Amino acid sequence: MQLHTLKAKTKRVLSKQVGRGGTRGKTSGRGTKGQNARAGHKNRPELRDFIKRFPKLRGRGVSSFKSIQSKPFVLNLGFIDKNYKSGEMVNKISLLEKKIISAKDASVLGVKILGTGELTKPLSFEKVIVSKSAEAKILKIGGSIK
Repeated sequence: MQLHTLKAKTKRVLSKQVGRGGTRGKTSGRGTKGQNARAGHKNRPELRDFIKRFPKLRGRGVSSFKSIQSKPFVLNLGFIDKNYKSGEMVNKISLLEKKIISAKDASVLGVKILGTGELTKPLSFEKVIVSKSAEAKILKIGGSIK
């Protein structure tokens, strides 16, 4: 066995090593003075300052598909039928009095009535959003929407 006949078991990955002195001379491929010429230098990208100033422009994170708009508080006709007597008015104030919704839900979000469930008595709905299916059921039973 001779040195010139030996072969490596694994192939070496040659990467460009900058700044080790030697044949490159003077700055050894590191440019000129300052932070960039030092060992272990870390340059803060100029762009980062802009990124930190405008967090909204960086996307919306995990819930990027979630709507920004606030959605109304949803109630089904079946639930309203259980909590109201015949001929009563259904509005934000009556929903608050019966403690079905909170004050925050009433003021900020609003209320939407959906058509799930059955309505057995005529009720009048005022200042609430009503879906088309709920509207059809309310009018069919003899209720009113204002």
